[in-house]
Amino acid sequence: MEINILQEYTSLEEMSVKELLKEWPRYFDTPPKTKSNKKYLVNELIYRVQELAYGGLTKKTIDRLEALAESKSLNERKYDNTRLAIGTHLIREVKGVEHHVTVLEDGYEYQGTKYKSLSGAAFAITGTRWNGNAFFGLLKNKATRPYHKSRGRK
Repeated sequence: MEINILQEYTSLEEMSVKELLKEWPRYFDTPPKTKSNKKYLVNELIYRVQELAYGGLTKKTIDRLEALAESKSLNERKYDNTRLAIGTHLIREVKGVEHHVTVLEDGYEYQGTKYKSLSGAAFAITGTRWNGNAFFGLLKNKATRPYHKSRGRK
């Protein structure tokens, strides 16, 4: 029997939280983490419907995800600057002025001030919020916008 996922989703969306909670045991052995968040309940249920209809993640994928989750904490992944060697100098010219940022063991240094992130250093240079990797041209396969993009004005 083929399941129409869109139809199932629409059906779940139309249910009340109480009805969704009654539906829950059909798909799960454990109670939901929250019993009042309709969006959460709908999303978990529809994911499970799709999983049953099309198959879940492979054991290899689950093992890989678990290994990644155990390898580093969220903060370590968020502020991972291991791909840049300590002592590396990043140089960016803005409005004719060359700016130098040095990679430290636990952050970045610009004009004697230490920053946790490259984005913080980019903000100190430009006064605008930037993805630090984009600002210094460290992103792969992504075109970085030029500084002071015209936005269609001439």
